Amino acid sequence: MIRYFTAGESHGKCLTVILEGIPSGLRLNEEDINRELKRRQNGYGRGKRMDIEKDRVEILSGVRFGETIGSPISMMIENKDWKNWKDEMSVKETRDIKVMERPLTHPRPGHADLPGVLKFRRSDIRDILERSSARETAVRVAVGAVCKKLLSTLRVNVLSYVSSIGSITAKLPRMYLNDIDRFIKKVESAHLRCPDKAAEKLMIKAINSAGRKGDTLGGVFTVVVNNVTAGLGSHVQWDLKLDGLLARSVMSIQGIKGVELGGGFSLASKPGSLVHDEIFFKSPNKRGRGYYRRTNNAGGIEGGISNGENIIINAVMKPIPSLGKALRSVDILSKKQVKAEVVRADICAVPAAGVVAEAVTAFEIAKAVKGKFGGDCMFGMKSNYLAYVEYVKNH
Repeated sequence: MIRYFTAGESHGKCLTVILEGIPSGLRLNEEDINRELKRRQNGYGRGKRMDIEKDRVEILSGVRFGETIGSPISMMIENKDWKNWKDEMSVKETRDIKVMERPLTHPRPGHADLPGVLKFRRSDIRDILERSSARETAVRVAVGAVCKKLLSTLRVNVLSYVSSIGSITAKLPRMYLNDIDRFIKKVESAHLRCPDKAAEKLMIKAINSAGRKGDTLGGVFTVVVNNVTAGLGSHVQWDLKLDGLLARSVMSIQGIKGVELGGGFSLASKPGSLVHDEIFFKSPNKRGRGYYRRTNNAGGIEGGISNGENIIINAVMKPIPSLGKALRSVDILSKKQVKAEVVRADICAVPAAGVVAEAVTAFEIAKAVKGKFGGDCMFGMKSNYLAYVEYVKNH
């Protein structure tokens, strides 16, 4: 089993994570992870925090001489901004009246602020917002980077792109995933990780307009798992269904309010004859790939099990609730009508959310791979996986 636990606050000293279950023998170094961390920080519309934080990971355990050894991998990402928040975020008991007399008490609509202080019986919103902040996703991206490295040895790719921002939707060529390397290069070179240049220009204008008004924008991103085999996940129990596991992980990302697989909600308006993906077979002896579909409305998963087509996940990220032009709220101490707290934040973080979604998706796919193929070492896992792929292709 592969699992992880994160810890740390947004302006605390650091973020940490323990990742357990990665087989031994996986070549891994800090730069593999730092590349993914940099991708998370990019994207037009990010806030000033990204000018401060230049995320770099430090691997503390579980790797020796650039190779995993089978024990838990612990990693740390330093918060550069902590030096400016040492007093507010001290772990030691304090009697500094100046610090104690400046609590945050104006909860932001759409944030964890109010339900958090009620649940944990706190009088300072900072006790909630520091942990509920999307800053936590940095270490989830570190986890995803390790899982991506594992999946790459099995020739499985996980990628994402921005589908829409605000009311502007990108147009994609029907067969855009035929050349994965070219598509990835196009997405990664774009300011908003959007493959449609014309739409991206309009998106940038919309972000600029929202910023001038003290507003924020959300959007939709798409995650694709390419070249994954059939047979991951299971139909036999509700908590083993791969689509359910993926939906849960993506929904757990801060700001995500909707997740769909394949055609998703659009399938509700169509008859079954136009929804279900017909099955075909072309023998590998004739340069075919065995079973295949000409459409992919199912998003690569049927009955909770991957079917060999690309796994397609679409997710909605709401506009960030930290607005420059604050909404109305209520002071949690005085109960008087006030304006919500105004804190430093992004205008739009949809491209970054896509990178985070890649990470949590890679984790779920890696976990499913280990669940089916086992392997305390990469040699065993890879041998079992590739043998099964050949069986599926020729069965």
